[in-house]
Amino acid sequence: VQPVEFGGGVVQAGGSLSLSCVVSERVFSTYGFYWFRQAPGKEREFVCSISATGGDTYYADSVKGRFTISRDDAKNTVWLRMNSLKPEDTAAYYCAGLLWGSGRPMSADEEWLDWGQGTQVTVSS
Repeated sequence: VQPVEFGGGVVQAGGSLSLSCVVSERVFSTYGFYWFRQAPGKEREFVCSISATGGDTYYADSVKGRFTISRDDAKNTVWLRMNSLKPEDTAAYYCAGLLWGSGRPMSADEEWLDWGQGTQVTVSS
């Protein structure tokens, strides 16, 4: 699949932002989806994920309680709602899909992930 991310932008600390990840292929419902982020000079890191069934979600400790991932299979869309944003959340955010993905956290080095182009999120202090 070829995920396409939308919704990046600039927001003040404490604010909220929603990202979406759209997949045009009909196989959307068979994919688990993962959000990663990469700040300048840092490695790409896992943020959160949702299983192919939508029944399981996982979050990095750094975003737990602030970010929410969800999916709408009828719209072929995965959502990332980000609340209480902090300057350290500033990064390029990437959506990735994995066929029959369980959603369990994984490294960005996983070779079977299908990556989107990313969208920039900047949180100003």
